[in-house]
Amino acid sequence: MAKLSQKKPKKERDRIGLILYLLYVFFLGLSIVFVVRIIGIQWFWEVDSDLKPYFLPSSIRSVIEPERGAIIGCDGQILALSTPMYQLYMDCTVRKDYFRKHEKADSLERAWKAKARVFAGVFAEEAGGNADEWYSQIEKGRQNGVKYLRLGGQIDRGSLNNLEEKTFLKEGPFKSGIITTRKDTRQYPFGSLARRTIGYVKDNSNSNGNNHIGLEGKYDYVLHGKEGEVWLRPTDNKERIQNYDSTYVKPENGMDVRTTLDITLQDITDKALRRQIEENNAIEMGCAVIMEVETGAIRAMVNLVRDPADSSLNETYNMAIGLSSEPGSVFKATTLMTALEDGCIKSLDDVIPTNNGIIPGYPPDDHVRGMKEISILKGFEISSNYVFRYLAVNNYKDDPKKFIDKLYMYKLGQAFDFDLEGLQEPFLPSPDSPGWSATDLGSIGMGYSIQETPLHILTFYNAIANKGKMMKPYLVESIEKNGTVKKKLGPSVLNASICSRATADTLLRAMKAVTSEGTATRLKGAKLQVAGKTGTSRQVLTQEEIDRYGMSTPYVTKDGSYHNLATFVGFFPADAPKYSAIICLKSGLIRGSLYGGVLPAAAIREIVDKIYALDSEWNQPLERAGSVPVMTMDRKVENKNTEGNPTVPDVTGLGLMDALYLIENNGLKCSYSGTGHVTSQSPKGGERTASGTTVNIVLR
Repeated sequence: MAKLSQKKPKKERDRIGLILYLLYVFFLGLSIVFVVRIIGIQWFWEVDSDLKPYFLPSSIRSVIEPERGAIIGCDGQILALSTPMYQLYMDCTVRKDYFRKHEKADSLERAWKAKARVFAGVFAEEAGGNADEWYSQIEKGRQNGVKYLRLGGQIDRGSLNNLEEKTFLKEGPFKSGIITTRKDTRQYPFGSLARRTIGYVKDNSNSNGNNHIGLEGKYDYVLHGKEGEVWLRPTDNKERIQNYDSTYVKPENGMDVRTTLDITLQDITDKALRRQIEENNAIEMGCAVIMEVETGAIRAMVNLVRDPADSSLNETYNMAIGLSSEPGSVFKATTLMTALEDGCIKSLDDVIPTNNGIIPGYPPDDHVRGMKEISILKGFEISSNYVFRYLAVNNYKDDPKKFIDKLYMYKLGQAFDFDLEGLQEPFLPSPDSPGWSATDLGSIGMGYSIQETPLHILTFYNAIANKGKMMKPYLVESIEKNGTVKKKLGPSVLNASICSRATADTLLRAMKAVTSEGTATRLKGAKLQVAGKTGTSRQVLTQEEIDRYGMSTPYVTKDGSYHNLATFVGFFPADAPKYSAIICLKSGLIRGSLYGGVLPAAAIREIVDKIYALDSEWNQPLERAGSVPVMTMDRKVENKNTEGNPTVPDVTGLGLMDALYLIENNGLKCSYSGTGHVTSQSPKGGERTASGTTVNIVLR
């Protein structure tokens, strides 16, 4: 019986075993390589920076920024809005041969020079609009392999569309190498007008005071809106589109803020204040606020600060709410109001002894030297320090707290809620505090030893104009969405009555005397009568100034220099007030004078006269300065008579077209000079003349 199988020789078995061993080793090594590679990719490998955009996850979350709301003036004028702007970059490494072909140039250099000419034309202000300068930038970028060469400044959508139509941008970024980025930028159509009041937001992610300024900052939560989100997936051409299998959250656009600002009044006020500061280099800053008496609506708020580098005036600091300082004589109205309300004086005609202007503990007042007695009205007219020290000291020395409490009732001791951040807290010394001195009461009576902002002072005077009713100043009328009011804000009352109507009328009389006979006579000839008060106060030196120049008093350096704050505050028209206003000018260190009755009063005069010219409520119609001939309708076309001698029509008083019609339809010719209506003609109307005769007419 034959064997079914035969054992293989040993050599063959060894050869097969070797092959199997080698295969084992090969696959073992291969598996080790795979494992190491997987670990390397998983934990250590990074995408090359140039390829990162193409190795993103299959879907990524993208934030959709909302459209920021607009800030609107009281008359509907747009004061701030968001506009998409575009920044162009060039990838200088993209397909050099493409540009040679696209520009139809014989050489690469000519192709890039052609590109440079395009950008020189679009960005005329960049690099002096010089094509050679642009070529130099592009060539340098090519040599250095620059992938993001910034091309000029930002352009709007219209400029971008024009550029895309006329150049290679329409080929897309992968062929043209031009990368376009969009950024919503804030535009301010009226430039620097009300710039500090409107404000800005530098960084939405940072809400500190340096980033959020003015209305833009205070109402950022309204203007900004809410972000949306969308998930994007890659496409075959390495772009990304919305992944409709994922969630989509629509952004909620910001709402609009309608303000009380009247941009016309803002412009008038800005120019008036700017003119006074520009004419006096000693002034380092100034502010002006125009408020509507009945409501407290702020119609204009101007803040100008002189730049030490070039003396330009810019809105970089809100002096109206940020400067809390000793106001000086404009504060005397509070002393007068308090004395009248408490019955310390019966009328403005009351007289007091002058004692040569001396009250023990205070410096003498030269205003009353040589007088035996002075009326309260005269003291207010000439802004006598003695008179108001006397009223405060003689009537409240036994109970100074009663006097201070009245000032708090006038809202001069606290910062009220306002539509802008940064309203400074006023300071009123307390008789109960250790720092109270025997001379504080008399100093407060004339506007020293206290600190007030210009807005607080204006609010007080606005209440006088409003017969004692104190309105809270405000800048925002409403919050709106697509023209619909979502939240109505508007007027609110700080104090329903800070004084009686009789006291307000008495103060009105005193303030009218200031502008007609007193320290503000520059306003005497204004188109509308102004009632108000001037103030001139010295300001405490800063520690830096004391260290640098030394001091003889807290207000005066060793060399006799000081800061002055000159103020005028009041309202107009005096007997039926519509607007109240304050102008403050602060000087640098000077040795001369800066009075409230001079430059601030001159600024108010200009503002009042221009408002008068604009408002039909006050201005008068123009007087008749000419006449127009009476036009009658009894003229008719005359037919030629049988002898062929037509009658010349009377065309005086008619316009040119009517005169031509009548003359030519009578078989005559016409020659004319001038414009308007016919004032004379030759031949005269009614005369007979030959057919074809020329009638000469004169129009005026």
